[in-house]
Amino acid sequence: MTAGQPINAYTHTAIALHWLMAVLILAIFSVGFYMQGLHLSPFKLRLYSWHKWAGVTAFLLLLVRLLWRVGHRPPDLPAAMPAWQRLSAHAVHDLLYLLMVAVPLTGWLMSSAKGFQTVYFGLLPIPDLLAKNRELGNLLAAIHRWLNYLMLALVTSHTAAALKHHLIDRDDILMRMLPWLGRRAMAKGQS
Repeated sequence: MTAGQPINAYTHTAIALHWLMAVLILAIFSVGFYMQGLHLSPFKLRLYSWHKWAGVTAFLLLLVRLLWRVGHRPPDLPAAMPAWQRLSAHAVHDLLYLLMVAVPLTGWLMSSAKGFQTVYFGLLPIPDLLAKNRELGNLLAAIHRWLNYLMLALVTSHTAAALKHHLIDRDDILMRMLPWLGRRAMAKGQS
């Protein structure tokens, strides 16, 4: 814990990694969704490159996040939280971590099967994992797309649950990931 950090809060590093990953995933999903409807053009190819680079970056950031998590347990959930909510919270987090691995991996496999090698930031070629295979590439594209939609649904559920805890249950769940909310609420209560 660092000075000024509540006992039941995430570390500053965990908070930074969480929000950096959240913004990156939202950006990757948005670009991926947008580029699907574009006709083939140099702009679309640039978007595909940016999308792939961001996906590799998100995967690398996930590795950092997992390494951090190994040595830094998240805070306990509130004792008053019903068992089914605890189970649900853990299941959603576990599925999100699984999807943060599966989504970029299926994207990498899809690119390999479609014969489009990823060259990270145009400098570092990432080896293809599969030989070129059109049918497999199309299957992996569908899997990649549906895993993204599943991730979007889970992120939406995760966000809705955090807002419910903050606005309805009035517990500290959201404030642990947004500590400045807790400080602002305490300042209002003291004035």
